[in-house]
Amino acid sequence: MSITTETAFQTGSEKRETTTLNLGPTHPATHGVFQNILELDGERIVSAEQTVGYIHRAFEKIAERRPLYQITPLTDRMNYCSAPINNMGWHMTCEKLLGIQTPKRVDYLRVIIMELARIADHLICNSVIGVDTGAFTGFLYVMQYRELIYEIWEEVCGSRLTTNIGRIGGFERDFNNIAFTKLEKFLKEYPAVLKEFESLFVRSRIFMDRTIGTGPISAERALNYGFTGPNLRAAGVDYDVRVHSPYCSYQDFQFDIPVGTTGDTYDRFLVRNGEMWQSLEIIKQAYRKIQEFKGEEATIFHADVPEYYLPEKKDVYTKMEALIYHFKIVMGEIDIPPGEVYHSVEGGNGEVGYYLISDGGRTPYRLHFRRPCFIYYQAYEEMVKGSMLSDAIIVMSSLNLIAGEMDG
Repeated sequence: MSITTETAFQTGSEKRETTTLNLGPTHPATHGVFQNILELDGERIVSAEQTVGYIHRAFEKIAERRPLYQITPLTDRMNYCSAPINNMGWHMTCEKLLGIQTPKRVDYLRVIIMELARIADHLICNSVIGVDTGAFTGFLYVMQYRELIYEIWEEVCGSRLTTNIGRIGGFERDFNNIAFTKLEKFLKEYPAVLKEFESLFVRSRIFMDRTIGTGPISAERALNYGFTGPNLRAAGVDYDVRVHSPYCSYQDFQFDIPVGTTGDTYDRFLVRNGEMWQSLEIIKQAYRKIQEFKGEEATIFHADVPEYYLPEKKDVYTKMEALIYHFKIVMGEIDIPPGEVYHSVEGGNGEVGYYLISDGGRTPYRLHFRRPCFIYYQAYEEMVKGSMLSDAIIVMSSLNLIAGEMDG
């Protein structure tokens, strides 16, 4: 933080001075990419001006020069705390354009991956809120289970953070036994850890005093700003893409939508904790459904779309058709049908959407990513105005701002 200027304003007959403070981008909590110019009256925030674009990478324009299957790694680098959700959302957008219907087993495997990603995302967000209120223990405690989630992803696709997981039509390969064993370990151990994590914070007087009433936003204002995800649900609106516009067979699962009332930091914390419990239940249901498949159905991990799905290497070496498809896919020589589609999924921090326009070429004609961070960061000034300087970082953390997604 650096003090840059001082100004003066008149309050009745009293002349008072305010201080302009740069909160970031070099502040540790702003990751070198957020700049918030705060006007302070003492330690009280009078106004705030946020700046975005420090790591803008022009993903949308890059994507318009790439075939569909080469865009997946770009989506990884939006919200990298739950990258698989971005991947799956993009694949489903392509499948909507291409008219691909995925098998049920593929849907259930995707649900497991996406809900693990949601837990990883919320786990990071809530533990960092704890750090920002002075409680480091919870952060250290739950990180070992984020690591276990990464190990599951590593077994499925070989990657951990930016996963590039899955393919158009399904997965690159089936889940191996090690992945399922690690999943069982996670489902068995994490509930007790989450319960203990909650007990460290939910009734802690220090944590409650720091978060209750901090950074509130009403349901009406949240909707006006375009809030989605946990930040909107914390304000009392029960909108969840998984329920209101089901995708990936989410209609086959039973789960609740945690909802808050005041839209403050404490409610955002509670909603994310509640969603982790619901995600655990969804994963358990999906795992049971997968175990019910028998015979050939129990081995399906992708749809029959040879034009967009790389054939197995042994087939490439022995079959002419497989060799042709392999060449065309790798070289980006497959035309996509013309059309205009929008598809959204419930990301870790809100509705992640892809608006795709195709003119029938080999790459998108236009592509827009709906990035929830970019949308709700607009409300930051309103949420911190009148608060203390010490609240500015807590509110930012509770919004779960991910710079890679916000700048795009």
